[in-house]
Amino acid sequence: MSQKRLSNDCFALPPGVQWTPVDEALSRLRNTLLPLKKTEIIPLSEAAGRILAERPNAMRDSPPTANAAVDGYGFAASSVTQGSLRLPLAEGRAAAGAPYKGSLMPGHALRILTGASLPEGLDTVVLQEEITLEGGEIHIPEGWKSGANTRPAGEDVAAETPLLQAGRRIQPQDIALLAACGISEVSVHRPLTIALLSTGDELVQTGEKAASHQIYDANRPMLKALLKGWNFNVLDLGAAPDARPEVLAQLSKGAEADAIVTTGGASAGDEDHISAALRDAGSLSLWRIAIKPGRPLALGLWEGTPVFGLPGNPVAAFVTALVFLRPSLFQMAGQGWQIPAPTLLPAAFKKSKKQGRREYLRARRTGSGIEIFHSEGSGRISGLSWATGLVELPDEAAEITLGDPVRYTPFEAYGIF
Repeated sequence: MSQKRLSNDCFALPPGVQWTPVDEALSRLRNTLLPLKKTEIIPLSEAAGRILAERPNAMRDSPPTANAAVDGYGFAASSVTQGSLRLPLAEGRAAAGAPYKGSLMPGHALRILTGASLPEGLDTVVLQEEITLEGGEIHIPEGWKSGANTRPAGEDVAAETPLLQAGRRIQPQDIALLAACGISEVSVHRPLTIALLSTGDELVQTGEKAASHQIYDANRPMLKALLKGWNFNVLDLGAAPDARPEVLAQLSKGAEADAIVTTGGASAGDEDHISAALRDAGSLSLWRIAIKPGRPLALGLWEGTPVFGLPGNPVAAFVTALVFLRPSLFQMAGQGWQIPAPTLLPAAFKKSKKQGRREYLRARRTGSGIEIFHSEGSGRISGLSWATGLVELPDEAAEITLGDPVRYTPFEAYGIF
């Protein structure tokens, strides 16, 4: 099912809902946004970082034949008696890529190297350090075990075994597994393209001269870096002024992408043109999320394309991008709904929290636990660089004292390195 077929009321909240709890907002996004069925088959050599669309099956056993696990000498355990042995050494050897031609005579030994296929009549290998070679014979001391130092065919993976799960982001070690099992190409989801738009008369771009009443656009470069770090393509729409025609024109350009992400204009003020445009299109759901920072979140469709209207405040935009945008886009991309699991660590701070909103505090680890940024102001961008992760405080009222366990999620868990 394509996201272009979402209904205009797909994000609508139940009648009478004023504040949306974070968990309810996440649940509704998860149930509404489905993976886009855009797939392609690509060579395995180009698959790193891509999302599997179909689960591949092993084309052959790995290893493909029974083989030697060490350098040494092999023989058939069934052709000799237990105890110390003296066995004549057959001519030739078995090596990886150069198998022994023919079969090994009973009661004879053969030089065999690591990874070599076991020829017929050889099922046991003794380490070369454990034998003595004298006059065309090898002496094997007692204590050897039948089947020692050999690996059966398919010991790692048997042919036709399902391998990686669909929805997995392919890693270098996965490529090794797939290659070993004879797979040369895989079916993957096409990367999503996300249109990115900033709005506001007050914005100027870095490198431009800014008047005292203007600010540099921090949101768009920040979100662009996040999206690229999450392996999405970005259609950069630039910044639009607080003028309805220009906002509408940019949204229409963005409708060519798989989703549109905007910052600013997502509330209900005179210059909040994103929410107004979606309202006029009959698809606005202005969610007042019970979260701090990042209360306003405008969701809707523009010409069939999902729009995520994030707050204009950089800290709020950052937090809502991690909490709401990331799992939504991952699900659309076929990677599945992903919420990182926080770790409980002792608080190195005190805080009295009011009931009603879930709070995400900029935080970092110290020797005594987790400390938080000295200001909760959502315009204090420096706190994002200071922090190494977020502390999540519950919806309910809470009194945090030194040493209390708090839920901490490092930025690495959100894919930020």
